[in-house]
Amino acid sequence: MAQQTSIPKGTRDFTPEEMVKRNYIFDTIRSVFRLYGFQQIETPAMENLSTLMGKYGEEGDKLLFKILNSGDFIGKIDSEELLQKNSIKLTNKISEKGLRYDLTVPFARFVVQNRDKITFPFKRFQIQPVWRADRPQKGRYREFFQCDADVVGSNSLLNEVELIQIINEVFRRLQINVLIKLNNRKILSGIAEYIGEPDHIVDITVAIDKLDKIGLENVNAELLAKGISNAAVEKLQPICC
Repeated sequence: MAQQTSIPKGTRDFTPEEMVKRNYIFDTIRSVFRLYGFQQIETPAMENLSTLMGKYGEEGDKLLFKILNSGDFIGKIDSEELLQKNSIKLTNKISEKGLRYDLTVPFARFVVQNRDKITFPFKRFQIQPVWRADRPQKGRYREFFQCDADVVGSNSLLNEVELIQIINEVFRRLQINVLIKLNNRKILSGIAEYIGEPDHIVDITVAIDKLDKIGLENVNAELLAKGISNAAVEKLQPICC
């Protein structure tokens, strides 16, 4: 009996017809990025886990695809450690690299590593795939592309205006009507302080970001599960809703 072929869950093939459409979108985005003076870079699909871990919060770290070390990756692990079944401790010893979760952390690493070669302010864009060990569902894949544009080496608020103009111009050229919404981390930090939970700013931000996807009740449940008090969650309601 012939073995059926398949691809990993959360990934997909692209037909020639789909590639034509996707390349048209990517070419449109690239042309707008270049119009505003952004330069393209690429970073490796994999990064050292020391670069990736701790940058996305506890939940994000769990979604990193980790790559086993080459060769006999368990050769240096003794039997007692294997019996303990401590996945975090074992992972640190058998895996030193991981697939990139986003393009922002690799870009930060790129800037630090190449700071003597870069002219600041540095305006860069990237269009590359990223990987997340998330549960596949409609509209959510484990492998997908991100299109990033960032400016480093400048504190001017004109950069923020320019980024909004870029988003607007891309959708205008694609003839898609959109509503652009803005947020500000300082406001989110202020909200965390207002409800008395400044140390949980990451947990609060991650949960609120899911409001449209999972609803208020599930957001509240996630906040409580992260150790945020009932009083703080109650105080948050008129703000996040």
